[in-house]
Amino acid sequence: MRRVFNIGSDTLEIPRIRVQGTRNEDQIPDKGRAVIVNWDSAFSDGLLDRPDLRGLHMIRDPRDVLISGMRYHQIAPEAGEKALHIPRKEFGGDTYQQHLNGLPTLHDKMLFEMENMHLRTLTQMTAWRYDRPNIREVRYETLMQDHDMAMFAEILDFLGFAGRDKDTILEIYWANSLFGGMKEKSDRPRRVALHIQSGEAAQWVTKLPRSVAEIYADRHGQALIDLGYETDTSWVNRCPDSVELTPTTS
Repeated sequence: MRRVFNIGSDTLEIPRIRVQGTRNEDQIPDKGRAVIVNWDSAFSDGLLDRPDLRGLHMIRDPRDVLISGMRYHQIAPEAGEKALHIPRKEFGGDTYQQHLNGLPTLHDKMLFEMENMHLRTLTQMTAWRYDRPNIREVRYETLMQDHDMAMFAEILDFLGFAGRDKDTILEIYWANSLFGGMKEKSDRPRRVALHIQSGEAAQWVTKLPRSVAEIYADRHGQALIDLGYETDTSWVNRCPDSVELTPTTS
């Protein structure tokens, strides 16, 4: 999604402003279009309440976020991921990545990720207001089934893209989707390939060990319910007793 709107705004020559709370809001033009982004959903209430703003907010099943994050943080390069490569006192001078890679079992790695990077992401997801009429809410799992792009086309209508501009964004969307132009691993740029192992939805059913699932349900089961992914904690019973620790490669 980042690539779609980065490439799309560049192609259509629409200013793109990355904000962090109120930081950089003074760069938003008074008139005309602008693409305003923050990949942690850290927008100010003042910006979100603007009557001329239309937004897109996407979430993913937190259990899959945990699995994906744990894997990626073991191999993420320093470029673009500096926080993972800073020596930290609480890890005995190791970086986040070094500490994660040094843990002996998959259970240990997932628990560490759950208590650190994942907790930050989950907190952002649960703190978000999901009732704003000018923000279109969508789930990763739903978009992954949108192979004819009908849903994304409707989202672009909502965001105000029309005519040739809309067609351009749709072409970029298809070219960068995991069911379109990036379906084959060999077609993915290196950084995208590092992020993505399969991109499938509900990976937790086969890749989240029961021992981790039980802890997750105890700590964050209500968050899954609040986000609409579950109605109780019985999902734990669907998780495998054990999962093989597969090597990661950069």
